[in-house]
Amino acid sequence: MHATAARKETGMGIRLRQIAMVVADIRRVVEDLQHVFGLEVAHIDPGVEVFGLENRILPVGSQFLEVLTPIREDTAGGRYMARRGGDTGYMVICQTDDHPGFKARVRQLGIRSAWERDGGTYSLLQLHPKDTGGSFLEVDWAQGWDDPAGPWPPAGDHWQEHVRTHIVRAITAAEIQSPTPEPLAERWAAILGLPVERGPSGEPTIRLENADVRFVLPPDGRPEGLGGIDLEAADAATALARAAERGLPVEGRTVLIGGMRFRLVAGGRQA
Repeated sequence: MHATAARKETGMGIRLRQIAMVVADIRRVVEDLQHVFGLEVAHIDPGVEVFGLENRILPVGSQFLEVLTPIREDTAGGRYMARRGGDTGYMVICQTDDHPGFKARVRQLGIRSAWERDGGTYSLLQLHPKDTGGSFLEVDWAQGWDDPAGPWPPAGDHWQEHVRTHIVRAITAAEIQSPTPEPLAERWAAILGLPVERGPSGEPTIRLENADVRFVLPPDGRPEGLGGIDLEAADAATALARAAERGLPVEGRTVLIGGMRFRLVAGGRQA
């Protein structure tokens, strides 16, 4: 049902493949993610140094969490942190099976690119956040679309060896907060070529092939941005206990790490 909806308007497939966050203390945040969710670092990409950043990539099933930190002054990541008041969610990164079609779509909409690259096995298009609103939105293509656990060059060549799913299995939703969630959802829907549907609480939601992007009013008083994600939990009790051990804020089944809400859900995305 969701896969069909995710091709309704454009005929192209779009799935959530990676979530990026930008933080001041990368070592502490990565240790929190490892301890609480049982994740492992699969890759450190030296290529992000050109943007004044350092990163760590941690697989969550066949998807990824990327933790970034500025390593020099006046970087896009540092400015985004300043706007949001500290550690924060940063990017929603998707994978499509039709990159030329997606590029043509955003050009027609007048959306500028912040960065793009075309290659034989991997192509990237990061959209300008002033044109998208919400957060950075990136849509990439990688050879091997038919396998949801197929190659993903940003994670290196050996990421499958570092997959650990005994506590969390997948990223099932990204939550964008905004004082105007309805028009923001419509904007993202136009960009992605997908309809705006309604989540369990009536919130505007875009259903990708493997995850949702939902748009909510800010629950924490922070400015517009990527506020949190949902994780399909194999062992929520262990994650919550470990978060408490590390002194992390816990509310119900939600843990705050690196300025982002990690909500533990059962059985995949919420109906």
